[in-house]
Amino acid sequence: MTHSAAATHRVDERLSPGATATFGVQHLLIMYAGSVAVPLAFGAALGLDQATIAMLINADLLIAGIITVVQSLGVRSVLGARLPIIGGATFVQVAPLIAIAHEHGLPAVWGCMLAGGLIGMALAYPFARIIRYFPPLVTGTVLVVVGVSLVSVAGGLIVGSVRTAPTYGDMGRIGLAALVLVVALAFVTLGRGFWSQAGLLVAIAAGVLVAWPMGLLDFGRVGGAHWFGVVRPFHFGAPTFPIAGVISCGIVMTVIFAETLASLMALSEITGKRLTRGDIARALAADGLSGVLGGIMNSFYDTVFNQNVGAVRTTRVHSRYVTALAGVLLVVLGLIPKMGAVVAALPGPVIGGAALMLFGTIAVVGIQTLRRAGLADSTNATIVAVSVGLGLLPKFSPGMFDRFPSWSTTILSDGVVLAAVSAFVLNLVFNHTWLALAPHRDESVRLAAANADAEEAHAAPAPVASFPAHA
Repeated sequence: MTHSAAATHRVDERLSPGATATFGVQHLLIMYAGSVAVPLAFGAALGLDQATIAMLINADLLIAGIITVVQSLGVRSVLGARLPIIGGATFVQVAPLIAIAHEHGLPAVWGCMLAGGLIGMALAYPFARIIRYFPPLVTGTVLVVVGVSLVSVAGGLIVGSVRTAPTYGDMGRIGLAALVLVVALAFVTLGRGFWSQAGLLVAIAAGVLVAWPMGLLDFGRVGGAHWFGVVRPFHFGAPTFPIAGVISCGIVMTVIFAETLASLMALSEITGKRLTRGDIARALAADGLSGVLGGIMNSFYDTVFNQNVGAVRTTRVHSRYVTALAGVLLVVLGLIPKMGAVVAALPGPVIGGAALMLFGTIAVVGIQTLRRAGLADSTNATIVAVSVGLGLLPKFSPGMFDRFPSWSTTILSDGVVLAAVSAFVLNLVFNHTWLALAPHRDESVRLAAANADAEEAHAAPAPVASFPAHA
């Protein structure tokens, strides 16, 4: 690695070309499966043919790469947080987009997405002004639920998602994932310098070598993939904008904002980078941009990928130029379908074994964040307990909200969203009203509430909001 000046923050460090390439590829491998899962799920639900689904995957990778570069490097003072961010498609949008497709057709899906992206870009800066209502109590709770919920995704990669399949729970697949996990654990905890930071990549490479003689590597689709291909804008025809669909995508956009905000708080904790209100607004505006570009190029909404936040924590490589290179590689994969097919051929157990550590790391970051949430106060502790419980409920009891009105499923069927809404509302009620001054509340809570009231009454709101940094 290169040695930067003392005044240079770790997120602005420029590593050697070899290290940048190594860690950039590592980020790419970590996020790839999760990113393409959204177009795969969307295409399968609508019965789209393989060629169309492949086109959606290429579009998804292309836009994810552009947003990753924008978030990592920034565009003047308008877009991008300038943090080590990997952007990727979020599952929050899948159910609403499928509903729009069934009700209004495919042109409406990307028309409503385009409109929702414009709404998001317009709301980014106003939304950033309410960040004081997202303290560690809220963001820590969401991160815990995110980390725990994603464990099932890792499990699905390892054993499969269809219980009746003959390979489900295969001991060989589980053993392969265990090997990847053990190798990653050994390198991350016992290695030094580069080898500790590249532990995940080494583990994935070891897993691929073992998977080869096991017959788990399938490059059959690589030969049929083209070397170069550009996605055609508005592939499904001129976009349409049904009002109900536009409103639905607008709601999805605000939910994505909450996801991104929690991830930004985690990155602030991990990297020690203090975030301003402008940083957050630019990051949210980039989320909105993903909707605009996605609507044009047949892609999907992107958010900050939590598994890559976990990778930043695990590897301790905080340079935003590493993720920027990963973004460039994603653009290349989006333009060269054959290269994307090679990456897609990586066995699920290999990626799942590495992901298991990353997803657990996200939960740990949430726990560390909650240490600053004033849990000595019983009300705050109860807010966390209720929100975590609600957040995990849809994961452990899938389908429990199927009989509710379709417009409510965006919130109720996604545990992360449910936890975020619950923690936000309960924090608002108990910590930003007269209830915060109740005699039974912890002294630190009452003091913070009194100070907040004093600031509201006697001082103009600060133009910049920053967050305490904890490396």
